[in-house]
Amino acid sequence: MKRREFIAASAALLVSPRRSLAQGTRRRVGFLAMDVVEPTVQKAWLEGLRKHGWIDGRNLIIEYRYSPSEDRLPAFAAELVALNPDLLVAPNPPAAAALKTATASIPIVFVAVSFPERLGLIQSMSRPGGNITGLAAVAPGFVGKLIEILREMVPTASTIAVFINPGTPGHTLIVAEELPQIARSLGVALPIVEATTVEELDIALASAAAEHADAITILGDALSVNNAPRVTELAAKHRLPAIYLFRLFASNGGLISYGPDLADLFFRAGGHVDKILKGAKPSDLPVELPTKFELVINRKTANALGLTVPPTLLAQAVEVIE
Repeated sequence: MKRREFIAASAALLVSPRRSLAQGTRRRVGFLAMDVVEPTVQKAWLEGLRKHGWIDGRNLIIEYRYSPSEDRLPAFAAELVALNPDLLVAPNPPAAAALKTATASIPIVFVAVSFPERLGLIQSMSRPGGNITGLAAVAPGFVGKLIEILREMVPTASTIAVFINPGTPGHTLIVAEELPQIARSLGVALPIVEATTVEELDIALASAAAEHADAITILGDALSVNNAPRVTELAAKHRLPAIYLFRLFASNGGLISYGPDLADLFFRAGGHVDKILKGAKPSDLPVELPTKFELVINRKTANALGLTVPPTLLAQAVEVIE
């Protein structure tokens, strides 16, 4: 190569946004969420990136945007897209949908999103298609597992209310496609109680009690997660044994939680980010399912409800809160 050509090629590398990390490139990632991520989950997210050599502030810039409500998500998504990041991350279904609507070219990784195929985010779990892939929170059939665990805790329960947010697409799919079969196979009544706002949480739990529910299953979403202390307080007020999807609820006085290890999902998300930043296409990266699940029991709450925790559940629990 002639000297002039070599200088020109070197200059091009210096100004290229894809230049090597050895030359000091910092890649940009946009992160859109409905609420601030829990500290343990945030730590796992950063550790997962670090495992693959990506360090925020060194060779990576993470732009965080937290929307106070779902209707503000499109504006924050547009703001992130305008920054022209190398990749976008969404830790819940509404954020993932907002980002997918905002861009068809920037790669998107979702984390802890239930039923992404049913929600229309991807074409299939094995071949997502388009510019989006990620890690799912649960698989079809998981709600049945929740109700089975709750019945093990409350063997006499014949009516188990199911709390949903009709504004959450995954919840409406579960009601339509899974609950009728679960009710038949387990021989229980599964009345639905609904809330779309914080104010309606009180009405929903009171409704479950009014219908003489023996227990309640809380399907997790942004509304219930962001108001976890209030939800568990209402369950206690109405003396409703409740099972929840995330550890956060049991830590805030909920009877029992069983669901994916969110910290593990966010840690594993670092692998997807790494592959995409190194050139992989989201359409070629299969959506991954949880591999670690957590059963957490709050024995203090069980005692308050007059329940004895079965030894079989105690043996499976990763934590028992006394």
